[in-house]
Amino acid sequence: MTFNTLGLAAPLLHAVAEAGYTEPTAIQAAAIPAALRGDDVLGAAQTGSGKTAAFVLPMLHALLARRHSRAPAVHGLILAPTRELAAQVGEAIRALARHLPVQVKVVTVFGGVSVNPQMMALRGGADIVVATPGRLLDLVDHNAVKLDKVATLVLDEADRLLDMGFAGEVQRILSMLPAQRQSLFFSATFPPAVQALAQGMLRNPVRAEVASTPESKPDIVQRAISVDDARRVQLLRHLIREEGWERVMVFVATKYAADHVADKLRRNGIHAEAFHADHSQGARTSMLADFKVSHIRVLVATDVAARGIDIAQLPVVVNFDLPRSPADYTHRIGRTGRAGARGLAVSFVSAAAEAHFRLIENRQKVRVPREKIAGFEPVQTAAPAVHAATDTVNGGIKGKRKSKKDKLREAAAAAAEKGQ
Repeated sequence: MTFNTLGLAAPLLHAVAEAGYTEPTAIQAAAIPAALRGDDVLGAAQTGSGKTAAFVLPMLHALLARRHSRAPAVHGLILAPTRELAAQVGEAIRALARHLPVQVKVVTVFGGVSVNPQMMALRGGADIVVATPGRLLDLVDHNAVKLDKVATLVLDEADRLLDMGFAGEVQRILSMLPAQRQSLFFSATFPPAVQALAQGMLRNPVRAEVASTPESKPDIVQRAISVDDARRVQLLRHLIREEGWERVMVFVATKYAADHVADKLRRNGIHAEAFHADHSQGARTSMLADFKVSHIRVLVATDVAARGIDIAQLPVVVNFDLPRSPADYTHRIGRTGRAGARGLAVSFVSAAAEAHFRLIENRQKVRVPREKIAGFEPVQTAAPAVHAATDTVNGGIKGKRKSKKDKLREAAAAAAEKGQ
């Protein structure tokens, strides 16, 4: 199958060719024809599968078809879980629309920045709005945007939307949309809460379930290295130099750990930056741009970056701290091995984290042999006792008071058990 056989308008085929796409990915081949027919779509799509083009191209095709009857109302609405993903989708739309004979007004809105410029951008309406749920509702409350004419709704990374606590916001947004609309629903995982959301908003959807097929899985080599917590920074520095990693994204559990690890690397001559929610949106955008062109060698990130960042040819990701859930592990390592490239995912596994990594292996249905690096062999052989006040850098274990994210995960788990 080629893009020419999908039924897309010629200007979109021009943009696709210009972007370097040679043939549609599995999710694109399954979703685009259905979306062009006006069907609802339920897409099981891992990160890096090409799903953004799978919903952007049909949306732009529909706009082109109705160019003589366009009203100053929002035609397409795309909900994304993070600022980075929203910005990335907005950029993708503009790139794919550049050869259309009509100007497509795309407005991207998210929190963390002033709402006033976004309100100004929405004056006179927009063809497509890409939004995080909270900021979109802020704009609705300010009467800056109306959603009663939306023809196509896209939920991008629906599982992450719920995992980040946006269930209430999503339901409120759904209540504002017209009943007669097209809905495109994409998710990498389908826990009970995600399944319930999909069933409630989709009508006889075409299923584009390609994420679990062997040919669609990204080519990612997984390694697990046994190491004591206290030696992880030294081991990371050693691997970067000895294995010649030119660009690497390192995931940690906390903002403090991100700052700490990045500072340690810089002190040893490795250009590293911490990437987390305490930085302004402008600073985060600038860091990502520098990282993409290798001006920054190491980006040390919290899970705010685990989704919604598309960095071409990112060769290595490192789990300095293991993620809290197997699903987050999938999303982290999915930053590499994208668009057919081979990737490497390395996890540091201490004695204290061994049981948790086994759980991740069980959920992923894989076994990753434990390695020991000469000079960094672990001394600890049994998990130490967990205390309330544990250094976040050396394990990421929080105190007795639960975080908002912990409470949300417990609620989701309880809901899942109840639904079984």
